[in-house]
Amino acid sequence: MQAAELKLAKSAGFCFGVNRAVEIVLDLLKKGEAVYTLGPIIHNPQMVEDLRRRGAEIAEDPEDVPKGAVLVIRSHGVPESVIERLEALGVRYIDATCPFVSKIHRIVKIASTNGETVLIAGDKTHPEVLGIRGHCKGSSLVFKDEDDLQEIFDSNPQFFNEKLTIVAQTTYSTKIWQNCYEKIIEKGFSNATFFDTICNATAERQREAVNLSQSSDLMIIIGGRSSSNTAKLRDVCAPYCKTCLIETALELPQDILNGVKKVGITAGASTPAGIIKEVLTTMSENINKELDENFEELLEESFKNANTNGKVVLGTVERIASGEAYVDVGRKQFGIIRLSDLTDDPNLSVEDVVKVGDKIDLVILKTNDQDGIMYLSKKLADIPKAWASVRSALETDDVLEGIVTKVVKGGLTISFNNLRVFVPRSMASIERDADLEALVKKTVKFKIKEINDEKRSIIGSIREVLSIERKEKEEKFWSQAEVGQAYAGIVKSLTSYGAFVDIGGVDGMIHISELSWERIKTPSEIVKVGDVVNVYIKNLDLEKKKISLGYKDPDANPWGKLEKEFPIGSVVEGKVVNLAPFGAFVNILPSIDGLVHISQIADKHIEKPQDILKVGQIVRAILTDVNLEKRRVSLSIRELLKQESDESDAEALAEVPELVEAEELAIEASAPIVAEEAVVEAEAPAEEVAVEAAPAAEEAAE
Repeated sequence: MQAAELKLAKSAGFCFGVNRAVEIVLDLLKKGEAVYTLGPIIHNPQMVEDLRRRGAEIAEDPEDVPKGAVLVIRSHGVPESVIERLEALGVRYIDATCPFVSKIHRIVKIASTNGETVLIAGDKTHPEVLGIRGHCKGSSLVFKDEDDLQEIFDSNPQFFNEKLTIVAQTTYSTKIWQNCYEKIIEKGFSNATFFDTICNATAERQREAVNLSQSSDLMIIIGGRSSSNTAKLRDVCAPYCKTCLIETALELPQDILNGVKKVGITAGASTPAGIIKEVLTTMSENINKELDENFEELLEESFKNANTNGKVVLGTVERIASGEAYVDVGRKQFGIIRLSDLTDDPNLSVEDVVKVGDKIDLVILKTNDQDGIMYLSKKLADIPKAWASVRSALETDDVLEGIVTKVVKGGLTISFNNLRVFVPRSMASIERDADLEALVKKTVKFKIKEINDEKRSIIGSIREVLSIERKEKEEKFWSQAEVGQAYAGIVKSLTSYGAFVDIGGVDGMIHISELSWERIKTPSEIVKVGDVVNVYIKNLDLEKKKISLGYKDPDANPWGKLEKEFPIGSVVEGKVVNLAPFGAFVNILPSIDGLVHISQIADKHIEKPQDILKVGQIVRAILTDVNLEKRRVSLSIRELLKQESDESDAEALAEVPELVEAEELAIEASAPIVAEEAVVEAEAPAEEVAVEAAPAAEEAAE
């Protein structure tokens, strides 16, 4: 391969709109979203395939998007009817339409609504042009060149008496557009309004390509064959030198550099940097090192620090999408405000800060003339007003409100109207060891304590405001506090003997015995710091300003349950929890232990409870006495044993009722026989009586 001088156009590669759309898709994929694009995201098959491998699928129609997926509208834009269908179907979507294309949509919509005919310079089959026509409310026509335009005029003589609005596809040829403009002026269409809507990046790319082709022997145009702007680059270069359009390095002819000394290279707005670099390295290995060092610099035009940077301009919000606001500042460049340049409040979205139609002061941050983009900041424009408020608050000791943005070394920072206020740790909270991270993203009240104009620094205090508020709450509390009042409090701290609870500017203590009806070892078994608990004032010491709080639920009182559900004589079951010389203690309900006196443990004499029982054993006993006032319960195992013994005897008798009955009959039958024996000795006729009685006795015995 013959050595040749290669020169890469600075404007080669992704334009702003395409790069933004691709970045949106990649960001969604990184977040694990199921991503679909409405048609190919860009006109570059290699990039589209790469995104497909990463998980981005193509949907040809809104109905093709499955539930739960997110659809990205490509930079070309879509007709208004498509947006309406997406919303009707409930499809989640992100509009990545290029801001320059969106501007054309607004122009034609307003014009056609006012009854004007819209003429569009471009390719009538191109997605961008289809989208533009889809925002027209009336008549619209498309022309590709001067001949098409002439035909439109010949077929529509009434246009001489009608208002016309004429726009161009963003990637339209600047040369053809100029020719068409001159033709319309020549025809005398004084009623036509022109909008030069060709993208700055497109115009710059075409101008640079023409200049490069005029000093080259060969022009290599890299990009998708279906890309309109890539085809335009080929067309504008072809009159000046040999021009070759390729999609990848694989399409480079082996002999392409034969006889060539100077080669110009450019690429369409949809051509990824990787493909451009691959073409360059394939064409010449001698400049690989230089390419590696300078390629990114060549591909991405750095922002130009124009004289306008830092100036304040008035902008009108025209559209909000993808975390950015797009504004018209009355210049050729299109204005963009990123969320980070709108507000420091992490809780807000772009829509929370500005609305479409808002007119706001903005500071110009950077301009990119190549892409026609101007980056703006609302935060910087707001700073003078914020400083005025801060100075006034210092003089009047007023309380301000701001958002805690982050914890830093030595304290935290607050954003007040996008102005940074530093709060030292000692001034950040009433509590000495407060968790400052818990304040991040929270709205707080503070006072200005110091302003250092030389360092442009501001120091504030949250503690001072909290102290004032706490004192006011304390005074209000003590003026109306009474025993029995209920509160929803917040647990502030725990000790081994209880929990301290904030009940509205005043702390009260729940003793450990009040936390549960059951025995607990530490308060942390029931509550933790930060818990919201329902408490009531149990005792008040107005002199010492001390409050004892009640917490236990009366309905869960085991003594109440004992009284209601276990009358005297009830059989209860429980665990032996302690043994003493005089008896055993048995737990029968949470926090209630009953005493089984040693005399009531067994139905015989025992020397000590351990002869019969052991700790942990489950026993049954009869409830013999309850003293609610003294919280005492008496139990008897002996009485239960006696009852069970008596019941056993009764059951045994019940098992032979026929035998008992027979015995009774036999006794009844035997009485006459005995009497008869006595009579036999006295009178002989008694034998007859005995004979009659004998069968009855036998029958009874049986």
